[in-house]
Amino acid sequence: MSELTLGKPEAQSSGLAATLKHARYIIGENPVTGFAFGLFVLIVIAAVLGPHIVPYDPLASDTAVSLKPPSRAHWFGTDQLGRDVFSRVVSATRLDFIIAVFSVVLVFLMGGLAGVAAGFFGGWTDRIVSRIADTIMAFPLFVLAMGIVAALGNTVQNIILATAIVNFPLYARIARTEANVRREAGFVQAARLAGNGEFRILLGHILPNIMPIMIVQMSLTMGYAILNAAGLSFIGLGVRPPDAEWGIMVAEGAAFMVSGEWWVALFPGLALMIAVFCFNLLGDGLRDIVDPQRRT
Repeated sequence: MSELTLGKPEAQSSGLAATLKHARYIIGENPVTGFAFGLFVLIVIAAVLGPHIVPYDPLASDTAVSLKPPSRAHWFGTDQLGRDVFSRVVSATRLDFIIAVFSVVLVFLMGGLAGVAAGFFGGWTDRIVSRIADTIMAFPLFVLAMGIVAALGNTVQNIILATAIVNFPLYARIARTEANVRREAGFVQAARLAGNGEFRILLGHILPNIMPIMIVQMSLTMGYAILNAAGLSFIGLGVRPPDAEWGIMVAEGAAFMVSGEWWVALFPGLALMIAVFCFNLLGDGLRDIVDPQRRT
C-alpha cells in the first residue's frame, strides 16, 4: 500500500508534465493557436493590471481637452468629457472579462450539469431539463436577456445571470447528447461492475469524458458573453455610466461619428472585436490540448 501511495503523486506529476508538453507542441505547431493564446494572455494582463498601469484615471474628466484626436499625450484620443480613451479601453477589459468568466462558470454549473444528469439518468430528469431548454429557446435569446435585465435591474450580477440563462439550452443539449452516448459505454459498465454508484460514475467517469467539448464551448461562450454585455450596454440596459465598458463607449462614441470624432467609438469597438476573435480561435486550440484522442 505504501508503494502505491507514494506512486500516486509521481503519476499525477507525470500526467501534468505530459499535458504541458502537449500544450507547448500544439501552440508551437499551430501559429493561429499560438496567436490566440498570446491575445488571451494580453487580455488577462489587461484585466488584472490594466486599471493600475493606465496613464490616466479612466473616470477623470477634463473638458479642456474633450474630443481631442489621437496624439502622443492621448494615444486613442479623448471622449466628449475629456477622458482618456486608451485608459478607459484598457480598464474596461477587467469588467468585460469578469462578466465573461462568471457567466460561463454559471451556465456550466446550471446547463452542463443538468444536461449530464438528463443524458445519464433519462426519464423524468431528461423531460424536465428538456422542457426548460425548450422554453428558453422559444424566445429570441437577446430579447430574453433584455427582458431579464430590465426586470431585475441593470447590474453586473444580473447581466451575468441573463447571459447564463440564455445559454442554458446550448450547454444542456450538448452535455445531454454526450452523456447519452457514453452511459452504456464499456468503461461505464466496468465501473458499475466494480461497485461504483450512479452518482460516482456520473461525476467520476461521464463528466471528465465530456469536458473537452464543454471546454471548447465555454471558450466560445466567453466571446458571446462579452458581445451580449456590450449589446445590453449599447441599448442602455447594461453596465451603467460612468463605468468603463466597451459597449457603453461604443454607444457614446456613435453620436460623434458623423461629426468626425471617429476615435471615440473605433478603439473600444476594435477591443471588443479582438476579444471575441481571440475566444473563438482559442476554442480550437483548447480542444486539441485537452482531448486525449488528439495526443500523439
